[in-house]
Amino acid sequence: MRSVSGNLSKIEQRENYYSIEINFSSDFLLLQTENKICVMRKLLSIIVLSLTTLVVYSQTDSTKYWTSLGDFSVNFNQVSFTNWAAGGDNSVSGVTLTNYDLTYAKGKNSWKNKIILGYGMQYLNEDYKKTEDKIDLSSIYGHGLTNKIDISFLASLKSQFAEGFDKDNDSVAISKFMAPGYISAGLGFNYKPTGNFSLFLSAATAQWVIVNDQRLADLGSFGVAPAEFDANGVKIKDGENVKFQFGASLKASFKRDIAKNVNLETTLELFSDYLDNPQNIDVRWDVILGMTVNKWLSAKITTNLIYDNNITINDKNGIALGPRTQFKEMFGLGFGFKF
Repeated sequence: MRSVSGNLSKIEQRENYYSIEINFSSDFLLLQTENKICVMRKLLSIIVLSLTTLVVYSQTDSTKYWTSLGDFSVNFNQVSFTNWAAGGDNSVSGVTLTNYDLTYAKGKNSWKNKIILGYGMQYLNEDYKKTEDKIDLSSIYGHGLTNKIDISFLASLKSQFAEGFDKDNDSVAISKFMAPGYISAGLGFNYKPTGNFSLFLSAATAQWVIVNDQRLADLGSFGVAPAEFDANGVKIKDGENVKFQFGASLKASFKRDIAKNVNLETTLELFSDYLDNPQNIDVRWDVILGMTVNKWLSAKITTNLIYDNNITINDKNGIALGPRTQFKEMFGLGFGFKF
């Protein structure tokens, strides 16, 4: 498997601007034909660099316009049995989660950037399984029309770090880095009645669904056009690696302390594709409930709900059931700190 690497560079101050860069290896852009290589490289390079290279020109004393808030946690769980009459399996698991906000505000202009990264593994029955895998980057720039409404441009990238396998078949990957990957960009209005809540509405949002694995693309995974075969079963056309969508989107975000040392953060995202069954609305709803025990100990409950009409869920026998509501819940207690 080709390795994919990424790195987050630190904030760099130069004479007249600040920059924050998130750079990913371009290996995942390599596709089988020259045309696909050129198209994918141009498309993804422009969008990813636009999303992840944030440059703000200003005077050298402009650090007062930047605010940042983040937290990092590592949660562990370990179970061991020795001559235990009731039976049981030894297991070890760990999850890391990073949640970071970086905001620029000056006059009527604002720029909020958010990074959520998570990864977790479990060792059980002499086998490793992934329990968490998340890349979620977003950036929204706004110019104030009133005290509570901005005209805004929102861009985001969502994917995962590593291969994912079906729980009933761990020999064939059903997802991997940028398979799927979701890149979106939309122009709209952002309503911010308080500092804890915002509602972004766009009637013009472009989204690219990327499946950077030809086998998965040939199967038509995640809604891309599948491969075409002749009467003898010989492939005559590869499945598409990119599906373009254009439609309306909504993003509602809420974050505040709901009790002492208890913080609730939730984000709801809706998308309707004008080009393909606009009545079927894609839903993503994430909730993070963080609880601080002391300076170094923390607990987190996270939930993720997804409904995507382009994603087909199979039963344990591989029979397609069609689109289904997907739900994941995770609780962790461990080491954590804010920065």
